[in-house]
Amino acid sequence: MTRLLLILGCLFALSVPTVAQPGFSIIGGRKQVEIPFEYNHNFIIVTLHFNGFLPLKFIFDTGAEHTILTKREIGDLMRIQYEREFRVLGSDLRTPLVAYLARRTSFEIPDKIIAPSEDILVLQEDYFRFKEYLGLEIHGILSALSFSRYIIRINYDRQVITLYERESYKLRDDEFVPIPVEIFRNKMYLTTPLEVLPDSIAKVKLLLDTGAGLPLLMFSNTHPLVYPPAQALPSNIGMGLGGYLEGFTGRIHQMNLGGFTQQGVITYFQELDSLSNRDYLNGRDGLIGNGLLGHFQVILDYQNSTISLKPGKSYQEAYVYDRSGLSIIAAGPRVSDYVVQNVLPDSPAAEADIRRDDQIIRINRLPVGFYSLNDIQRILQKKPGKKVRLTIKRGDQKIKKVIVLRELI
Repeated sequence: MTRLLLILGCLFALSVPTVAQPGFSIIGGRKQVEIPFEYNHNFIIVTLHFNGFLPLKFIFDTGAEHTILTKREIGDLMRIQYEREFRVLGSDLRTPLVAYLARRTSFEIPDKIIAPSEDILVLQEDYFRFKEYLGLEIHGILSALSFSRYIIRINYDRQVITLYERESYKLRDDEFVPIPVEIFRNKMYLTTPLEVLPDSIAKVKLLLDTGAGLPLLMFSNTHPLVYPPAQALPSNIGMGLGGYLEGFTGRIHQMNLGGFTQQGVITYFQELDSLSNRDYLNGRDGLIGNGLLGHFQVILDYQNSTISLKPGKSYQEAYVYDRSGLSIIAAGPRVSDYVVQNVLPDSPAAEADIRRDDQIIRINRLPVGFYSLNDIQRILQKKPGKKVRLTIKRGDQKIKKVIVLRELI
């Protein structure tokens, strides 16, 4: 698995001026509008026209307080005026990062929605490195707050976000189950039972975070009944602002969301360095990402502090983890070279003597140019016993390898 589990919502201000986000409006006085999105690596990616000209790709993120432009060179190209510089904390809650405030920028999806005057944050550097870790050109993060005046419906199966005018909206689908949430700093938190082991029920508070590609991330030191199970693997659990997140990866027995049960959920466990950091986190015990939310259709209602869930097509599908032990990133001038970033000890990849910095040049006899990182991830998640044939470049050598996939957790 490429472990492209970026945690986008964990961006905390140390000294930020008031950032106004008037939000989007539906064009033409319509009562609803559909916004298509690309669903890649478990991220909702929306294309927006920035400042009336440039089409850019943004990840739709319910865990982000602000809309963020991750590439300052785009802001410079568009001659954006930066009002001031300030510091933010990254996902490790330790690393200070530099950002700038840009006021009165505009976003639009032609003939659908427009936001004529948005205040956004512009990162000094491209800390996220989306191209490297996703193999995709991503330019920023779109805070769900920008849509919060509307009822927001996310259909992962159709890859569409629908915005509904609140006054005329009426839910006609009784399969949706409403769940109350807490709104804190424009983010949604829900409290729900979770069982790491059978009959070990923990009541936990979770951030609803569509800016996370993983199914579930839990802090391992905030609740006595939440900890990595015995079969969990020590692992690099993701990448966020500030660097890698270290922890464990395993499966929990089950969790319950509004009466809907999900079993065997792949869960990433991260220990907080200091429990005082929970002040930044609103006392939460973890977060739910698209890897789990994508099993449902989701309705977000910020003004009434409610989400509603309905089973999607993948509701009963099992949660699949990498079966190779490989972490792969995109590299090179065109980000089209695939390089081994990490090999899990005692995994099929380690047993095949694949090493960090090996460059993969063929997969199952085809050049890697035929594959995206997402394609490679799917290949490495195929059924146990499946053989994956790789040709790697190590220095000046080209070496053929065979990985026999198996369950790791």
